[in-house]
Amino acid sequence: MIAVREVVIVEAVRTPVGRRGGQLKEWHPADLLALTLAALVERAGLDASLVDDVIAGCVSQVGEQSLNVARNAALGAGFPESVPGTTVDRQCGSSQQAIHFAAQGVIAGAYDIVVAGGVEVMTRVPLGSSCDSRPEWAFGTRMTRRYGDRLVPQGISSDLIARKWGLSRAELDAYSLESHRRAIRAAAEGRCARAMVPVPIAGPNGDAALMTADEGMRPDSTIEKLAALKPAFTPDGVTTAGNSSQISDGAAALLIMERSRAEHLGFRPRARFASFAVTGSDPVLMLTGPI
Repeated sequence: MIAVREVVIVEAVRTPVGRRGGQLKEWHPADLLALTLAALVERAGLDASLVDDVIAGCVSQVGEQSLNVARNAALGAGFPESVPGTTVDRQCGSSQQAIHFAAQGVIAGAYDIVVAGGVEVMTRVPLGSSCDSRPEWAFGTRMTRRYGDRLVPQGISSDLIARKWGLSRAELDAYSLESHRRAIRAAAEGRCARAMVPVPIAGPNGDAALMTADEGMRPDSTIEKLAALKPAFTPDGVTTAGNSSQISDGAAALLIMERSRAEHLGFRPRARFASFAVTGSDPVLMLTGPI
């Protein structure tokens, strides 16, 4: 019987999450990911030449995020030229898929040490940049013929999902408010501090500064303020700017290894892969795959 190779995570880092037009707006995506990769191996104390591959997820692979941003970031991070890199796209699950591929590669014996993560700087490469406004250009005539005009943007899908499962505006607003409160509490308790990579930015007066905290949390949010917002996508919808996911900038990376190799190198595993899976879902209700 062949023993299954166990896959572990030995280090994890991320930048603070910036909002659109916020503190990370001047950062090129490849540079932001490079900063993250360099911090990952530095904190781990790993010789980057031992990395078998760098796999990064990125949704909008166009413009500043084109031409294999994973490889460009690895070189920008100072990794040896012998370390390869590849960029994957599974839309909102792109970075998760990068992690899956890394773990699968270790299980298969193709890798012992691999870096997986992702980057998206939506300020500079907005959502939808990589596709034409005409659906048939992206989807092809056959898929377009199958679904017709039912193929809609995510925001409209969100309203369709709320209608299908009877989710009210009040419920969504309450969920959003609690999410902000939990994030604020977690930040105050320092739960994200160990993984955070400080990012050099220009301060208010143009002086050098460091970004060390997420920008999206709104301490002054109230249920009354959320209730006052207009629907963002359909006139009678329940999805608003207040209960939607933020348009964000940021990067993150994990150091993934085969357990015995990690222990041989002196690393203490922080987590292990028990299982993982992917699934297809209705492209109209496109956000239901995680269910």
